[in-house]
Amino acid sequence: MHHPSSDARAQGIEALRKGDARKARESFERVVAAGQADASAYLGLAYACAGLKDGRATLAAVDRALALEPRNLRALMMKADHLAAAGDARAASSFYRAVVSTAPPADQLPADLRNELARAQAMCARYAAQFEAFLRQRLARGLAEGRSAGRFRVSLDILTGGKRIYFQEPRQYFFPGLPQIQFYERSDFPWLDKVEAATADIRAELIEILKQESAFRPYVEGNPSLPQTDAQGMLNNPEWSAFYLWKNGAIVAENAARCPKTLDALADAPLARVPGRSPSILYSLLRPGARIPPHTGEVNTRLICHLPLIVPDPCSFRVGNDTRAPVEGRAWVFDDTIEHEAWNGSERTRVILLFEIWRPELTAAERALVSAMFEAIDAYGEAPAQGI
Repeated sequence: MHHPSSDARAQGIEALRKGDARKARESFERVVAAGQADASAYLGLAYACAGLKDGRATLAAVDRALALEPRNLRALMMKADHLAAAGDARAASSFYRAVVSTAPPADQLPADLRNELARAQAMCARYAAQFEAFLRQRLARGLAEGRSAGRFRVSLDILTGGKRIYFQEPRQYFFPGLPQIQFYERSDFPWLDKVEAATADIRAELIEILKQESAFRPYVEGNPSLPQTDAQGMLNNPEWSAFYLWKNGAIVAENAARCPKTLDALADAPLARVPGRSPSILYSLLRPGARIPPHTGEVNTRLICHLPLIVPDPCSFRVGNDTRAPVEGRAWVFDDTIEHEAWNGSERTRVILLFEIWRPELTAAERALVSAMFEAIDAYGEAPAQGI
């Protein structure tokens, strides 16, 4: 059965197309009066009322459309524009964000909605910049208070969208209750003073090793006892190579004998000692133009220390949302179970000393338990089967 509201709807659409807002409003109001209005009819009414500069009626019609279809992009955009024109930047921003978060990929939208989506994104960026500027101005005095405000500054960067959140993602073993720290404060590790003071001696031993090109092996090497998966192009790739003084908890005697001053500098380091597992102590080499792709480490009960030895410019290292440039002779400590990556953008080789330490938050008893657990895990494949 043909319903008169269908004619009214068609007349309203045609009137909008011709720019006759008054006739369009009358037509869509007939659809509403007939009880046949859906979200598109209310949206048509909103467009007509907007053309007549009737802000209150426009908002009422948009709200009815959104009540029926809360994810209607055109209605969300119209509500955002109305709020922006009224000077309610905070509310307008929330509706522009809703457009951006609700919209499918741009290539799945008709041309007019692609343009509206781009405008919503631009408005979101504009409001975010205004909001950030306001916050930083109000908090300027506190933000200037050096290290005491360091963590808060990062939280503000995350709040305002300048940085994303990263968490520990160990690939093998997670120990709960440990803080999510990307780079630790250098001052928390006073024993690093001795390591840094020995930089020249350590570098001298490294330079002798570098004279023998074959001494370095790819950092990621295949294990015939395990399935072979290419670690993002790093498997057996000499672009990232290593010379081990200790490897998986055992000294590499021949190599260690060539680097006595390096090992002496680490005498006071709380190396993560787990038989058959750790520590590893090595010179880590990244060839010119090479990049170590984003990845995470195996266990969060250890931290990784770097002492940069040969650092051409530019080189960078990222842990989570913190990117730094290594400086020769200045050590840092980081959690490698948080996503990290490295770049050597220069035409020369970059080399650092890398070694593993216990996380300082673990007690001696916890360290012993972790070590015993991994010994048991490694013994499992060696133990004879138990009878029933």
